[in-house]
Amino acid sequence: MAQAKRRSRLVLTLLVGGFVLAALLAAFWPRPLLVDLGTVTRGAMRLTIDEEGRTRVSEPYVVSTPVAGRLQRVEVNPGDPVVRGETIIVHMLPTNPVALDMRTREQALAAVQAAKAALRGAHADLAAAEASRDLAQIELQRTEQLAARNIASSAALDRDRREFRISEAAVQMADAAIATREADLVTAEAQLIGFEDLGMGAALQNGRADDIPLHAPASGLILQVMQQSETTLPAGSPIMEIGDIEGDLEIVVDLISSDAVQVKRGDPVVITDWGGPKTLKGSVTRIDPFGMTKVSALGVEEQRVPVIIALDSPPEDRSGLGHGYRVETRIVVWQANDVLQVPSSALFRAGDAWSVFLAQNGTAHQIPVEIGKNNGVEAELTGGLTDGASVIIYPSAAVQDGAAIAPRIIE
Repeated sequence: MAQAKRRSRLVLTLLVGGFVLAALLAAFWPRPLLVDLGTVTRGAMRLTIDEEGRTRVSEPYVVSTPVAGRLQRVEVNPGDPVVRGETIIVHMLPTNPVALDMRTREQALAAVQAAKAALRGAHADLAAAEASRDLAQIELQRTEQLAARNIASSAALDRDRREFRISEAAVQMADAAIATREADLVTAEAQLIGFEDLGMGAALQNGRADDIPLHAPASGLILQVMQQSETTLPAGSPIMEIGDIEGDLEIVVDLISSDAVQVKRGDPVVITDWGGPKTLKGSVTRIDPFGMTKVSALGVEEQRVPVIIALDSPPEDRSGLGHGYRVETRIVVWQANDVLQVPSSALFRAGDAWSVFLAQNGTAHQIPVEIGKNNGVEAELTGGLTDGASVIIYPSAAVQDGAAIAPRIIE
């Protein structure tokens, strides 16, 4: 009986020990690593340079004041259509005369008095010249009568005729001097015109006789109004900007200089995130040869190059897109239709070469590969793998050559 109990206790101990040993083996037995898998595929691939851009009218017209004057209130608003040479966009009036200080006014008054005195002197000179002419005319008539009776000589007749012509010329000169003095008087009186002169103020407001209408220099829409209220402006002051949004809209993108050298004129462009339902198409028309230094949001100085993109999509596909709007551009610098490609996230450096982990029969195999173009999502595969191969993407440091792996199942 005692021997049977000992035998039963031994069997129970062995069973418990075996269970514990099996549990330990199960706990510490190596498990396959869970990994994410990608596939080597063949298809179309393109390399793009993505950058934010701004729309603008390629040929905007800035309407400026042609002369110094008083600008009337601008009645048009941004977005209003205008027709070249027909639409009057604003009116101008001559500038009001400036107010005179006391010294300047006294000087102007003195100039007026001097001009009046000179005019009176010119009238006196005219009277003297007319008297001399009348006397010379009488002398000439008397000499002509004497010469007809052979009493006066021909020489005396010629002298009297010369004196008469000289006296007539003196009258004409005196008459011209009066006109000059009258003009001087008008000029001197004009210096006295100021804001307090009611007659001048009435003349400026009388039926807008000196109105200067400004017509639209181009057809399109008013983009912005710089000066809305009535004010006095010097010549050349900007008033508003006009542009043709439907026909002249383009996009300017400031690329980093290292990206700009990869772009060529004529490269296709894809425009997204502009607010509309359709993806727009464009093409590169100009790469500026001059770079500019700009500071990024992180405070880093960058050399930026303006690149101009023409919109190839019809105006109805980009309805609502205006001047100065933000868009996202993708400039296609390379593309091909039949390319063997591997996910870029599967690549890692092994020494000086690129490698991937090939997932085959539950085991990871490190394979060196040769790649060409890389757009950050897919990389062109020029050697090392074939179409349809399964590779590990985002491999961790735990993944080694020959390690057991299992695909991660996302529920």
